[in-house]
Amino acid sequence: MKKRVTGLGGFFFKCEDPDGIKKWYKERLGIPTDNYGWTFWWKDKDGNDCSTQWSPMNEDTKYFAPSEKQFMMNFRVENLVELLAVLKKEGVTVVGEIEEFEYGKFGWILDPEGNKLELWEPIDKAFL
Repeated sequence: MKKRVTGLGGFFFKCEDPDGIKKWYKERLGIPTDNYGWTFWWKDKDGNDCSTQWSPMNEDTKYFAPSEKQFMMNFRVENLVELLAVLKKEGVTVVGEIEEFEYGKFGWILDPEGNKLELWEPIDKAFL
């Protein structure tokens, strides 16, 4: 099994007014927000371009379901299919099916306290 988590892919949180929150962070902290929040660009230890997403979301979003928590973390992983199979064998609750986009594959699990965690096998080049 390769590495499991390789970095933080994103932090998503519920709020009453996502646009107002993005505006506040932009005006008060200088974060250059867009419709989705803010993408932090960075280089990994091998010099590859990587990203981490920060996103305020509507408080009634169903994206975090079945979790009812106020946040969801996204972790970058190397081999999503293999990792989900291993986690399932280890008794971890896997939520839904893998989804694929031009910027990577996504899968979801629940931690022991019911927090939904998004696992992302990224294709960072798709953003550049």
